[in-house]
Amino acid sequence: MQGNKDHIIKPEDAVTLHGLFLERVKRTPDAVAYRYFDTRQEAWLSLTWAQMRAQVARWQAALLSEHLVAGDRVAIMLRNCPQWVMFEQAAMSIGMEVVPLYTVDRPDNVAYIINDARVKVLLFETGEQWQALRAVTGQLGSVQRLVSLDRIAGDDEPRLKCAGDWLPEQAEMGWERVRDRDNLATIMYTSGTTGKPKGVMLSHHNIVSNAYGGLMTFPIGASDTMLSFLPLSHAFERTAGYYMSMMAGATVAYARSVALLADDLKIIRPTILVAVPRIYERIYSAIHAKLDEAPLLRHKLFTLTVDVGWDRFEYQQGRGAWSPKLLLWPLLKHLVADKVMDRLGGRLRLSISGGAALPPKVSRLFIALGLPLVQGYGMTETSPVISVNRVEHNLPSTVGQPLEGIQVRLGEHNALLVKGPCNMLGYWNNHEATAAMIDKDGWLNTGDTASINASGHITITGRLKEIIVMSNGEKVPPSDMEAAILRDRLFDQVMVHGEDRPALVVLAVVNPEQWKALAQQIGVRADMPESLHDSRVEKQVLQRVGEQIKEFPGYAKVRRVLLLSEPWSIENGLLTPTLKFKRARVFARYEKEIAQLYEGH
Repeated sequence: MQGNKDHIIKPEDAVTLHGLFLERVKRTPDAVAYRYFDTRQEAWLSLTWAQMRAQVARWQAALLSEHLVAGDRVAIMLRNCPQWVMFEQAAMSIGMEVVPLYTVDRPDNVAYIINDARVKVLLFETGEQWQALRAVTGQLGSVQRLVSLDRIAGDDEPRLKCAGDWLPEQAEMGWERVRDRDNLATIMYTSGTTGKPKGVMLSHHNIVSNAYGGLMTFPIGASDTMLSFLPLSHAFERTAGYYMSMMAGATVAYARSVALLADDLKIIRPTILVAVPRIYERIYSAIHAKLDEAPLLRHKLFTLTVDVGWDRFEYQQGRGAWSPKLLLWPLLKHLVADKVMDRLGGRLRLSISGGAALPPKVSRLFIALGLPLVQGYGMTETSPVISVNRVEHNLPSTVGQPLEGIQVRLGEHNALLVKGPCNMLGYWNNHEATAAMIDKDGWLNTGDTASINASGHITITGRLKEIIVMSNGEKVPPSDMEAAILRDRLFDQVMVHGEDRPALVVLAVVNPEQWKALAQQIGVRADMPESLHDSRVEKQVLQRVGEQIKEFPGYAKVRRVLLLSEPWSIENGLLTPTLKFKRARVFARYEKEIAQLYEGH
């Protein structure tokens, strides 16, 4: 399939994102575009590309009835579903700019984005969402129409309409009004870990060229099925899971929820999986939790399978020598590896990880078990993919090589700089931030530090802004240390602190099951909150932390630890919608407890 890319829609044939949709309908009208679970019928249903076009026409007519014009902005606050695509394609067909919103975002943040972008129409889904939005409707002055997929009874908001009433029964598709590839297509708000989110302006060509670059890297075609579960409001899923699959003619199945992901993998049996590291980490933890309860022989057999599988991978990549133990692989594959792969549907031939760093132990396990897992790198400001490993040239410790047409180089302090058609137009209404991000020659500063080897593989080494400067002048990259500490399954979330301090401390949210086991081992009650602060517990935890960070310099030593049982979440304001913790917010929440850790130092 990789050698024949005739099925792929080229950027010059698509021009815009709506042009991409129309070209796909034209080429394969009867092919299955989307699969989704209908809760009313309790069944999985399918939509062809021709059926999607008929539905997009209805949404287009409804938007036109609001007297909207090219350049107006509309917002989508839906979980992944065919209506997400219908609404967006209808909006783009009339030249409108789309603002995706996270369904789990806080109402005050949603209100800020809607006001900042001056959104005219907001599409959401449920009565529960409406109850949350109800508190901020007074702040949604720019919105002239609120549309809900579900019927909301007994509400006197005059702007609110149910989609069933708003949409005509049928409509004819109007002509596409915008054919300029450099027009603004979308404003995607980055969920900043500090301050208010910034609106990233991406053109049609930004995204079309990025999707095409991805398809020049991976063999994806009409016979593939992709399971979509990362939010479409996330740039990674939107480009890789929506536009890239449309460009290739693959079928997209929308997962019911992350909670039902394990079931959906078995039902849909996808061939392509796009996910963030957290998904792979969950599966990894579930595998090891079962192994902890398994007989010793099974544990040893699994370890042997991973060791042999990894050596096999290194040999196939041309980096390792052949060994007689590779002859064991067919048996180990049958006894162990295939059983794990069956839990993922049994048909996966490509899995892509992005959005954050993939822990080496996790990638090693899946690759060793035979899953072609590649790690990529990017950011919303680059549409978003900058680089990715190729299946045939996969260095899991790196984030791969740049996509075709993208240039990279190292700037001051080894900052990774990027130049190419993927670079954003700028930040919405924020010239100062745009100028700080992109220089006069068009080089975008990612804010990450990196190294680039002879083959062009990029390794991310740290974050320019996330450097702890201790009171002794020593500099520590907290994200690197946090990733190392998280290798211990006792910890679900970790933050290292030590800015302007003589020593480092760690805040750690414990894994409930692992905490119970540790508490029992030490002889304290896991259900008593004060047990988390017991001196015997802290002594043991500090030893475990020390084991994970022993490769760091001696000055990067953790002196104290604060154990927490309440997870950091979007709801309590400590996580962004993309599940990155807000360092400043976490510090502010536990400022008093952190100060107590330093008493006497």
